[in-house]
Amino acid sequence: MGTPHQGGSGVHLGELMLKVASIFVTADDKILKHLERDSEWLQQQLGQYAPISNDFVTKFAYEMFPTRIALGKAIMVVPQASAVVPGATNAESVAIPADHLSMVKFASRQNGGYEKVSGHLQLLAEEAPEAIGARWEEQDRIRKAQANVKEDFTVPFSLSGIPETESFVGRKEELAKIKEAFQDDGSQRTVVLLHGLGGIGKTQLAVTFVKEHRDTYSAIFWLNGKNEDTLKQSFAVMANRLYKEYPSSALLRTAAEAKDVDQIVGIIRQWLSAKENHRWMLVFDNIDNPKLPGNEDPQAYDVRLYFPEAYQGSILITTRSSRLKIGKVVSVRKLVDIRESIAILTSTSGRVNLDRDTYATDLVNELDGLPLALTTAGAYLIQVSTSLEDYLRHYRTSWLKLQQTSPDLLSYEDRALYTTWNLSFKHIQSQNESAGNLLRLWAYFDNQDVWFQLLAAGSEGSPVWFATIVYDELSFNEAIRLLCDHALIESLEMSGGYGMHNCVHAWAVHVLNAEREISMAILALICVGLAVPTEDVPEYWVKERRLLPHADKCFESVYNAISLEFQDNRNALNAVHKLGILYADQGKMAEAEAMYRRALEGKEKALGPEHPSTLDTVHHLGNLYADQGKMAEAEAMYRRALEGKEKAWGPEHPSTLETVHSLGNLYADQGKMAEAEAMYRRALEGYEKAWEPEHPWTLNTVYNLGVLYKGQGNMAEAEAMYRRALEGYEKAWGPEHPSTLDTVHRLGNLYADQGKMAEAEAIEISMAILALICVGLAVPTKDVPEYWVKERRLLPHADKCFESVYNTINLEFRDNRNALNAVHNLGNLYADQGKMAEAEAMFRRALEGKEKAWGPEHTSTLDTVNNLGNLYKNQGKMAEAEAMFRRALEGKEKAWGPEHTSTLATMAEAEAMYRRALEGKEKAWGPEHTSTLATVNNLGNLYADQGKMAEAEA
Repeated sequence: MGTPHQGGSGVHLGELMLKVASIFVTADDKILKHLERDSEWLQQQLGQYAPISNDFVTKFAYEMFPTRIALGKAIMVVPQASAVVPGATNAESVAIPADHLSMVKFASRQNGGYEKVSGHLQLLAEEAPEAIGARWEEQDRIRKAQANVKEDFTVPFSLSGIPETESFVGRKEELAKIKEAFQDDGSQRTVVLLHGLGGIGKTQLAVTFVKEHRDTYSAIFWLNGKNEDTLKQSFAVMANRLYKEYPSSALLRTAAEAKDVDQIVGIIRQWLSAKENHRWMLVFDNIDNPKLPGNEDPQAYDVRLYFPEAYQGSILITTRSSRLKIGKVVSVRKLVDIRESIAILTSTSGRVNLDRDTYATDLVNELDGLPLALTTAGAYLIQVSTSLEDYLRHYRTSWLKLQQTSPDLLSYEDRALYTTWNLSFKHIQSQNESAGNLLRLWAYFDNQDVWFQLLAAGSEGSPVWFATIVYDELSFNEAIRLLCDHALIESLEMSGGYGMHNCVHAWAVHVLNAEREISMAILALICVGLAVPTEDVPEYWVKERRLLPHADKCFESVYNAISLEFQDNRNALNAVHKLGILYADQGKMAEAEAMYRRALEGKEKALGPEHPSTLDTVHHLGNLYADQGKMAEAEAMYRRALEGKEKAWGPEHPSTLETVHSLGNLYADQGKMAEAEAMYRRALEGYEKAWEPEHPWTLNTVYNLGVLYKGQGNMAEAEAMYRRALEGYEKAWGPEHPSTLDTVHRLGNLYADQGKMAEAEAIEISMAILALICVGLAVPTKDVPEYWVKERRLLPHADKCFESVYNTINLEFRDNRNALNAVHNLGNLYADQGKMAEAEAMFRRALEGKEKAWGPEHTSTLDTVNNLGNLYKNQGKMAEAEAMFRRALEGKEKAWGPEHTSTLATMAEAEAMYRRALEGKEKAWGPEHTSTLATVNNLGNLYADQGKMAEAEA
C-alpha cells in the first residue's frame, strides 16, 4: 500500500522537517537515508525479493493523486514507478484514487478505493486454502518419504562442480510438470526428459528442481553425459563420493579403487539396484548425442545402458535431441514473458530500472528469451560502463558483419550468442592478448577440464605468448581469471580445472578459428600428448582418464587433417606416440593403432626408418598387436625393432634387450617354449652385464623364466628363478611391493604343487606377517585428524590379523621389529575401540615377542608395558595396572633418567591411577582401611620419585 520500493519523492521534505525537529530533540535520519531513491538498502531488499516473488501473489497499490504539503504545493509521495516492483512475477498493480495520506482511509464501504482493495483481499482469501493445502500436502509427502528412506543409503545433497545461476526466474509450468511426473516414491522407475535448444536453460531448470525437492530423495547424483567417456568419469567421481560416505562398504571400496572405469559403472549400477535403495535421483545432463537409428557418429551411445538394472528410482535427463524419447518429455522453450528476460538481465548486469529502459526491452527482444544469451550479455555489461544503446548498436553491427563473412554459421542453432562473445573477446584481447590467444587455443582441446599442468606440458619450444601463460601458475591464473570474468569459462571444483560451455566452445571453433590454424592444433596436440603420464606415476590411470577427452579432440586433428604435418617437430611426433600409449592403456586399440601408425609414418619421414625413436614406436606397435592377439603382426614389429636396435646400438644395449624380452613374452604366449627360453636367457645375460642383479628389468626376466619353467614342469629351475626374483624384489622394492607379493604367491603355489607342505606353510606365514605389518603400521596416532574414523576402517582387517597372531603358534616375529610394533599398534586400536580382551591379547603377544627379541628393559618393550598399565587402569584392575606402571617407571628412569618426557608421562599416568584407586577405596572402606593406606603410601612414594616432597610428606 504505497510502499516506496524505489524510494519516495517526499524524502527531501522529510529531511527539512527532521532538521527543524533536531533543534528540540535528538533525531536520526537513518530511515530517510534508506528511503532515498535507488538507495543501496532498497536495492538489497529488491534483490532478496525477486528470486522468491514466484512463491506467492503480490498486490502493489499506488496513489493516483498528489499529496498537499506546505506553501500550497503538492507532490506524489510514492509514485507508481516506486510503489510497483519491476520484473516481479505473479504480481498485479492496483491504482487507488486517493493521495498518499488518504489511500488507506475510506469514508464508507461504498468508497471506490475501499471496494477495490477489499475485492483484491477477498480474491486472495479465496485462493489461500488451495495454495496452503498444496503446501501442506507437499510437506506431508516429504515427511513420509523421509520416513521411508534408510540412513545407510543417504548421501548429503551436493551440487559441487555443477554451475548454478543466481538469476533463474519463471519456469513454473515446467517445474510443475516435472514434479507431477515424479509423484511416485521411486519403487517403480520414473524417467523425465527435459528437451530444448542449447542454452535454453535445461540444466538450470534441473538444478532448480533438485534444489527445491532435495528432501524428497535419499541421494541425488549429477552425471555429465556429454560423451560416453565423461559419463563414465562422472560414475568414477560418484564412486569416490559414495565411498567417502560409507568407507566400510566393501562394494563401494571396490568401485573407488577399481582401475577399469567400466567396472566402476557396473558396481555403481549394482548399488543403485539394491532392493531398499530406490529413493535416489540420477540427473543425466547433456545427453546430446544419443545412439539412434541413422546416427552414424561413433561417439554416440545409448544412455539406457547406464541405467541401473533394477526398475526403480528417479531419472532426470537433459538433451538437445528431439528424437530421444525416454519417459515423460517436458519441452523447455524460450522465455515468453519479457519481464522474466528483464529480470535475468537486471540480476546479471547489476543495472537498475531496466524495466523502464526502451533499449533494454529492444535487447531482450533481440536475444529472444534465451537464458544463456541474456546471462552472457549481463556478464559483459557488469564489467564495462557501455550504455545499453551502445551495446545494442555493437550487437547489431557485429551480427551483420558475421553474416557477411561467415554465412555457414547462420544455420547454427546458437548463432545469437556469437556476437556477444565477440565483444567480450575484443575486450579480453585489449587487456591481455595472451588470454585472447588462449581462448582461441581452447578450440583444439575438449571444452571441459583444462588445467595448468596440462598446458605446461607443452611449454618447451612453444610460442612466446603461450610460454608467458604457462611460465608459472600465477601467470596462468592471471589469464584464466580474465576469461572467467567475462563468463566464457568457469572453474570446476571437483577436478580443479576449468570448463567452457558447449556453445562457447562451438563459437571458439567456428568464429575465433574460422580459418583453421595448424600451429594451434599442433600446440594442443603437444600439450595433451606430453602430459600422458608414465606407468611409474602414482594412479597414472586416473590421469589418463582425465586426459582422454582432450586426446579424442586431438585424435580428430591427427587422424582427419591431411595437412597436419609434423616433419620438423619432434615434440609433436612424440606426442602422437604417447597418445598411442594412452589409448592402448585405456583399451581403445583401434585409436592406439592409428596413433602409432601416424607417429611411425612421421618419424620415418623426419628421422628415418632406423632412428631409435622410430624403432621405439615400432616396438610399441608390437606390444599393441601382441595385446590384440595379432601374433604374426606383433612378431614382425618386434623383429624389425630388434634388427634396427642391434644395428644402431648393438646386441646388448638395454633397449635392444627390452625387445628381446618382449619377443620372449610373445613366444611364451604362443606356446613356443624353446624360443621363449632362448629370448629370456639372452635378455637375462645382457641385463646382468648392463646392470646390477637387482635391477627391475633383470628381475622381471628372472621372474618370467620362473613362470616358463613352471609351465614346462621344471620345478627345480622354476624354484631357483622364483627365489632369485623374490630376493631381488625384496631388496629393491621391499616386502610389500606388488611384484614381491606376486612372486611369494607363485612360490607358495610351486611348493604346494611339489608337495613341500612345510615350505608352502612358511610362505603362508610370511604372507600373514606381511599383512599384519600393513595393518598394524597403518594404525594412526591420536594426533591425526579424525583418527577414530581411520581406526574403524582398519578394524575388519585387524580382526583378520588377530586370528593369525592369536591362533597361529608358528607365527614368530623374533627378527621382525615391524611385526612386533604392528602387534603393539593393534593393541592400541582395540583399546580405542573398547575391545579390551583383544587389546590385552595383542599387548601381551607384543610384550612376549619384544622381551625375547630385545630384552625386558628395552625402551620399546617398556612402551608396551606402559600401555598394558593404561589398559588395566581403564578396566579397573588397579593391582595389575600398578605392577605395569612400576615396571615401566623403573625401566624408563634407568634408561632415560627421571626427567625424560616418556618417564614423566608414565609418572602422570601412575598418579592418575593411584588417585582414582584412592577415591574408590575411601568411599568403599573408609580412610583408615589398610588397603586405603597402602594406596596412600604408594602415592607418596610416587611423589617422592617426582621430587614433590611436600605432597609426599602429606
